Order: sequence, then structure tokens, then C-alpha cells
Amino acid sequence: MKFVKERVNVICQELARLSISQKIKITDMQVKNGCYITPAEADASKEPWTSFDTVNDRWYGPDKHYWFRTTITIPESFDGKNLWMRVHAGLDDWDDGRNPQFLLFANGEVIQGMDINHREVLVRENAKAGEKIQLDLQSYTGTLHSEFRLLADLEEHDAKIEEIYYDLIVPMQGLNRMDEDNKTRLDLETALTNTINLLDLRKPYSKEFYASIEEAEKCIQEEIYEKMGGWDEVVATCIGHTHIDVAWLWTIDQVRQKSCRSFATVLKLMEEYPNYHFMSSQPKLYSFVKERHPEVYEKIRQRVKEGRWEPEGGMWVEADCNLTSGESLVRQFLFGKRFFKEEFGVDNKILWLPDVFGYSAAMPQILKKCGIDYFMTTKLAWNEFNKVPYDTMNWEGIDGSEVFTHMITTLGVGQPETSFFTTYNGMLHPDAIMGGWDRYQNKDINNDILVSYGYGDGGGGPTRDHIEYALREKDLEGIPQVRMEAPQAFFESCLAQGAPQNTYVGELYFACHRGTYTSQAAVKKGNRRAEIALREAEMWSALAAGKADYPYDTLENAWKLTLLNQFHDILPGSSIARVYEEAKARYAIVDKDTAAVAATARKALTAGEGGEAAALNTAGGEWTAVPRSGALLEQTLELARLTGGALDPTAYTAVKAWGFADGNYRIPPAEELEQLKADIDYTRVELSEDGAQARLAPG
Repeated sequence: MKFVKERVNVICQELARLSISQKIKITDMQVKNGCYITPAEADASKEPWTSFDTVNDRWYGPDKHYWFRTTITIPESFDGKNLWMRVHAGLDDWDDGRNPQFLLFANGEVIQGMDINHREVLVRENAKAGEKIQLDLQSYTGTLHSEFRLLADLEEHDAKIEEIYYDLIVPMQGLNRMDEDNKTRLDLETALTNTINLLDLRKPYSKEFYASIEEAEKCIQEEIYEKMGGWDEVVATCIGHTHIDVAWLWTIDQVRQKSCRSFATVLKLMEEYPNYHFMSSQPKLYSFVKERHPEVYEKIRQRVKEGRWEPEGGMWVEADCNLTSGESLVRQFLFGKRFFKEEFGVDNKILWLPDVFGYSAAMPQILKKCGIDYFMTTKLAWNEFNKVPYDTMNWEGIDGSEVFTHMITTLGVGQPETSFFTTYNGMLHPDAIMGGWDRYQNKDINNDILVSYGYGDGGGGPTRDHIEYALREKDLEGIPQVRMEAPQAFFESCLAQGAPQNTYVGELYFACHRGTYTSQAAVKKGNRRAEIALREAEMWSALAAGKADYPYDTLENAWKLTLLNQFHDILPGSSIARVYEEAKARYAIVDKDTAAVAATARKALTAGEGGEAAALNTAGGEWTAVPRSGALLEQTLELARLTGGALDPTAYTAVKAWGFADGNYRIPPAEELEQLKADIDYTRVELSEDGAQARLAPG
């Protein structure tokens, strides 16, 4: 059957246009410059309000904040109807993470985040004519453009037209990955043709128009959603998600706002769609929302209790797993799991790292000992040569520990299954779901794939389109059965089917992002210095616990700053310059605080034992050392100077592991030092033939 897709597509475009049955432009607004968290804070600012004409005026960037406000009176024509608002900045770029973004308030209450992919919001259901609503837009220009419009409309959406639109477009878009002579495709084409033949679009909104929609709706329900329903040969476990890079092409301060916008959008969609499930990792993002909008945070708590919002993922932030030390990785889990347990009463079982640049072979042991049973990632599929041969597998580490691992296989719309690319920012477009199954490498052991859907990297999350698609893909023949469930349900389904049956041993190397061990060397040095300083500060504070108060708050803050800097776009070196300026400032705080903590602990620990002159050992085994300061250090340094660097062993002292010496060193008298100087005169450096070793030699 020829041109069915094309005919249905044209009809759907017209239905989408007609679904907005009433529109009123908002022309007059007020605006003030500045970044404010709430309408009350904007009011308290001394920055003046100025008028803003949405038809003729512009606002300017990049990297600027504005606050827009208008008060509307609901017109008679909207009485008893749903009132929508649409906001458009006059741009249609693909990059939602760096273009204009908004947070909408209605009468002081957070309603929803808005961006290029979330332009419409349901402001009132069953609106009442005459009601006044103050609408506030916390606004950010993004970093890509310098001039913007602010187009805002009040709209009425026709639910009947929207319903037939989605009922048509979902099966139509599923035809893309079916062969032309496929029986399911032929049946769908016949049913779609029968449906659109019943539509009469000549007089929109007329009695005849709505009668034809009713007939078409009855036809498509019978011929597609009933006769071709009930199909569950292949399953797609789909979870709403928004990947938010804590820093990357934006700073952490912007992520504070991104988190609030994205999470507000999730809550709004949950109000509208009772079956919508969502998960988000990274407790640090939740802490931003708790600080800025505690009322939004309380709504998240409620959705978690209902089982619709999954705080999952394990780590404090989605950290780099190559350069980060083993102890720091453990702390990522300690802080991450503890936050979710204390705040929401849940114990994380999944490590959720869709975007990290490879994984050390030490990870499985750490995961198992931290109570993590499952691991989800995807980016390894981007390797051009060193491809992982499985998508569902056990991953075995260096000590033999194994963890059940799955790599998401979701493709982009229209992307060939032979392409390397897979995405954690999936669409619930039938083409993408079907492509994900086609791309899956382990069909022999499992009929279920995991899909993480929603706009991400810069946040935003799922849209109404995604959820409307999911409702129609729940059992439609030829398209994987979409079930909106938590990721753990996917892993449990795999186990029930006997998966995984394959094991991958060793490092999961990611070849696509190169330079992660070398780029931005200063941040790598800062990380290692911080890790060592924290170890020493904690050790001395623990040993001195009976003599001084343990500095819990200071050390916890220092750890959180260090863990934050281990985010997978900060530590590897893939972020913008400002991110590293801010990371350097955080390391300076860690250095200062850990040094003060360690000094206080050492002073308390060695009181009466030579004080700061005592030799201290933070290693796990006994070693010899010189004094850290004081007269003993001065004498030892004098010995080194006189001997050209050859220290007499009698100037050293043995110090036990995790301990200190009492300061009773034997320092040779002056005449012995002069004799030693006369006996030994090292003035020359000799290199081995291969240049690998050097030694001092007599002159």
C-alpha cells in the first residue's frame, strides 16, 4: 500500500495544528535583571521593574538572568476549560542545555520548568473566568546566543483532537523499521488508511468535524489497539530520567537551577499522568532542590513514598572511575547511599553511570562490598574497536567479584542498528524503541531491554509526548511492549529469565573519550592532594579522639567538596574553563581545612611527647623519619647541608604504622658533623645507562 505513511503524517500535522483550539497572546509584561529564587525575592530586590512588550522588545545574553512577570485575568472563553501557557524564545536549536530556560510560578507557587523541549504547561484545569493569576518566569539566557524574544500565549487544547492525533502517529511511526511486505506493517497500513478516510477536516470544530473524529477514534481502537493489542513478545522497561551533568558546558551554579527546573517538570507530569514513573541519581542534585525550594522537595518525598519516583544510583555524584581512588569511590557510595536512606528511606542497589568514561577492574569488588547488586551504563558501546561483546552480562573484577551489568541499547530516531551510538537520553518514539531491540546483542537469553527516556545532559527530562507515546505502546503489535517501571524491575526480569549467562573480565575501557588521564592536570593534582590530605586529617583526628573533639562537620564538608570535583566531566578534564576555576577554589578550601584539622589533632596527640617536633607516620607500615619542625628539624637539616645530602642514620628514628615518635632523636655533636663532612663529599650526580636511575657520587 503506497504513501500511507505520507498521508497519515500530513493528517497528523493538521490535527496537531487544530488541537490548539484557542490562543490569546500575552503582550504586556514586566521585567527586572537579576537571578532570584522566588517571586518574593524578586520583589525584595531594589532592581527596578521595567515594561516589556513581547511583540517588539528583546532580552539579551549570553549568560544573563532575568525575571519576567505578568498578571492575567482568565477570559470568559476559557471558563470551564483547561488553560495552557506556551513560552517560546524565538529559537529552535537542538541544544536544550545551553539555550534559554525558565521556571514558571503561578501565584508564587512553582509550576514547571520550561525550555526548548518543554514549551507548554497546563496552568489550570477547569479554569474559572475572571480569576487573576500572577505568572512569574525565572529566566536564564543560556550561553549560546545573545538576543532573544519572549513569545507567550494562553491556549486551549482540544483533548479529542489530541487523542486521535496520538492514536494515529504512534503506529504510523512504527512502520519505519518494518519491511514493506511485513504482515504487521500491512495490517497497520490498512487500519490507518481506514481511519483517516473517516476524518472530515473541511470545517474544523463543526458538528460534522467532531462526528468524524468520533468515528475515526472508534475505528482505530477496534482495528489497531484491540485487534492488534496484547502483544508482549518483546518488552521495553522504560523509566523517565533526566541526565544532569553537574558541570560540563555550564557551571555548578547553573546546575542548581537546572535541578529545580527539571524536578519541577517531573512533578507536574506526575500530576497529569498517574502511571508515570521517574528515577534520578546523584543526591547532590536533590540537595540543591532541598536548599532552594523545600516545598518542591517535600512533593518529591511524597512521590517516593508512592513508589513513582525512584531515588537510585548509588553515588553522591556520577563520578569518574579511572582517576578516583578506591577510598574515594567508597565514600561516593557512603555519602550517596546514606543520603537516600536518611532522606527517603530507600537502600540503593543499582550503580547508575550512563555517561562515565570507563571503569576500573577494581569496581566490582567495591560495588559488592557497598551493597550494590546491579550496574547500568551505556557509553562503552561508542568504542570503535574494543567493543564489549555483550549488553547483559556479569562483570568480573580483579578479585573475582561479579556484578550484574547491563548496557542500554537505545538508538536515536532513524539511526541504523549498525551504528555505534546508543543513548541514555532516549525517546519513546516507536522507531527508537524498535531500534533498541534490534541493536540488543543478547536476544537469545532475554526478551527485555531497558530504556532511559527524557531529555538530558543539561536536564529537562521527559515530555508529555513521551508519556502519551508510552500509553499507546503498552501492547501494540510489532512494537516492544512498553512498561513504565523502575530499573530494578528490569534486572529482576532478566534474572527470572536466566540472564546473565556471559561474563566479561577486567577493565571496561572506554576508547572514545581520550585524554582523560592528562587533560587539566591541575585538577588531577588537586584531587590526589585532597585525597591524601583527607586521609591524614581523618587518621590523626581518629587517633586523637580521646584528647580532642572529632571534627565531623569540617571533614564531611571537605569530603563533599572533593567528591563533587570527582564528577565525570570535572576530574577527567572535559568541562569549560570556569568549571576548573571553581574546582581550584574548592580544593583550596579542602587544603586549608584538612591542614587545620590535622594540625589540631597532632598537637593534641603529641602533647607531652615532643609536640610538633615528634615524627609522624601516616603509612600502613613502619618507616624512618626526620622531625617535622622545631630544633630537632633544624639540626637534621644542618646535618644534611654539611654532608651534601647524606644524612647520618642516627638522625632518623623508627616510627610505627599510624603513629608517632616521642622526639628523642640522637643528633651528632658538631665535631662529629664536621668529621662526617670531611669523610664524605658528594658533589656529582651519576645516571644509569638507561637513564632510569640516579645516584650521588663522590667528587
